[in-house]
Amino acid sequence: MSAPTQRPPKVSEREARQVAEAARQQDWHKPSFAKELFLGRFRLDLIHPHPLPADEDVRRGEAFLAKLREFCATRVDGARIEREARIPDETVTGLKELGALGMKIDPKYGGLGLTQLYYNRALALVGSVSPALGALLSAHQSIGVPQPLKLFGTQEQKDAFLPRLARDALSAFLLTEPDVGSDPARLATTAVPEGDEYVLDGVKLWTTNGVVADLLVVMARVPASEGHKGGITAFVVEADAPGITVEHRNAFMGLRGLENGVTRFHRVQVPATNRIGPEGAGLKIALTTLNTGRLSLPAACAGAGKWCLKIAREWAAEREQWGKPVARHEAVGTKISFLAATAFALEAVVDLASQMADEDRNDIRIEAALAKLYGSEMAWLMADELVQIRGGRGYETADSLAARGERAVPAEQLLRDLRINRIFEGSTEIMHLLIAREAVDAHLAVAGDIIDPDKAFADKAKAGARAGGFYARWLPKLVAGQGQLPGAYGEFGELATHLRFVERTSRKLARSTFYAMSRWQGKMELKQAFLGRIVDIGAELFAMSAVCVRAELLRTTTDHGREAHQLADAFCRQSRLRVDELFGRLWANTDDLDRKVVDGVLAGSYTWLEEGILDPSGDGPWIADTTPGPSTEENVHRKIP
Repeated sequence: MSAPTQRPPKVSEREARQVAEAARQQDWHKPSFAKELFLGRFRLDLIHPHPLPADEDVRRGEAFLAKLREFCATRVDGARIEREARIPDETVTGLKELGALGMKIDPKYGGLGLTQLYYNRALALVGSVSPALGALLSAHQSIGVPQPLKLFGTQEQKDAFLPRLARDALSAFLLTEPDVGSDPARLATTAVPEGDEYVLDGVKLWTTNGVVADLLVVMARVPASEGHKGGITAFVVEADAPGITVEHRNAFMGLRGLENGVTRFHRVQVPATNRIGPEGAGLKIALTTLNTGRLSLPAACAGAGKWCLKIAREWAAEREQWGKPVARHEAVGTKISFLAATAFALEAVVDLASQMADEDRNDIRIEAALAKLYGSEMAWLMADELVQIRGGRGYETADSLAARGERAVPAEQLLRDLRINRIFEGSTEIMHLLIAREAVDAHLAVAGDIIDPDKAFADKAKAGARAGGFYARWLPKLVAGQGQLPGAYGEFGELATHLRFVERTSRKLARSTFYAMSRWQGKMELKQAFLGRIVDIGAELFAMSAVCVRAELLRTTTDHGREAHQLADAFCRQSRLRVDELFGRLWANTDDLDRKVVDGVLAGSYTWLEEGILDPSGDGPWIADTTPGPSTEENVHRKIP
């Protein structure tokens, strides 16, 4: 067989988009609250009354959380993990004994069978003690081998692998390469068919859990040939198979205990029976897995938000400045209000999306993406505000604080640990584009051919007729709605005004999107800053909806109803200010000027501005060489007993 290509395949911008489009889940078989929201239709009935877990799911989930809480409180040393930059083997072994590796795996395979709701609560709990440990569990179950097998695996694959994964086999997901991130059309790792096997060659980067994993999900490109459709394909691979070398354990600014590495494959033989789904279905499998897999990240963010509030409350009541606690000074008080309201919102968003996933009554691909986007962005702001509230102590490490006799509060560590969430599992910029694509799907379905330069005139004419009928029915509905009726949503009490705002603003958002599509047509996809603002408005509206529905649930089922409504009211008022600002920036912005400045930067017109400094960066290429071949490095893969 000929050697695999040395570099990622060269693809045009259009080819890259076609690969991404082909991997999308094309159809909408179930309703979607968020999709309707972007179309100007506020379907409150899809989320209210707030969905609730079954009694048996609650019993099982609470029982496990109690055991997990005891384990985390007595057997997890987060400070040690941060200090040694490694999770002790005995900690992982303890989690295995607890059954934590099989939280989402069906009991018939030896798992705990927890719902998405309780799985996420477990991750929030573990992550509050050690974000690195939370990331290990999340990477194993949210995007590692168990989830794609659950959704796409054969019965034989489930029988072979799921009992191992539930008991003691750690897993990792390998997609990213040194020169391939969110553009999978350029994937260079190959899987060449040879008889009843595939032979893998290539290098994978940022393989979370890859240093300690026992089983891997690997995305590789199968060349098209006789009898083989080819395309990006998913495989289950034994991590200790001959030809696999973990060449490097990566180190990061945060999540210092993360077992993340660089993995090289050199003529690794994988049985064809280990292929997940058909050839060419790898990206679709990855994206479908992430529909619920992304919820683990906002769960961790919600847990971090709770901790920010706790520390801010305790510290701001203790620390005095000018004769009174700093919390009583308005400059600090507004930050504490933001922390409290946003902590409530992040939990509302992730719990609602999780319970919707468990119900399986709605298509939650947009809701999960919004939860990831919103949770990662807001948690980062919360951590930054906590550091500011703590002042110099917020910047000082926990070990240093303890060494001079003060409480070891790892606020600066949280800031470092949370930063990756705006990049993990789809950066904020990629999430904006992904959500925007789904949000305008209805428009492209009826009018996409009109703006497609490759379509024939006859196709454009047919699309024009379809679009005319669709918009004749849709546009009039954006003029008026429940949000203009003073008594609408009255059962929510004082929160009704916010739901009316969401309904009105949903229609305004849809009108703005339609106007932009009419104005820019085929160039709409290039208006990424505009699309980002559209998505951010939708995220705020989704969060406001979740907050109001959760507050009403707590009013009717707990003793915290009054306080919940107060937090919901505060959050919605803060959110409305952000929405107003985003709408203002839709049409009054510096986007055009920014593009000119970028052109100047890339042309070297401003290099004079860089004078007067020294660059402390080391030598070396921007992207490491990934030429296929045998490894020349020591294998740093290690198996946890």
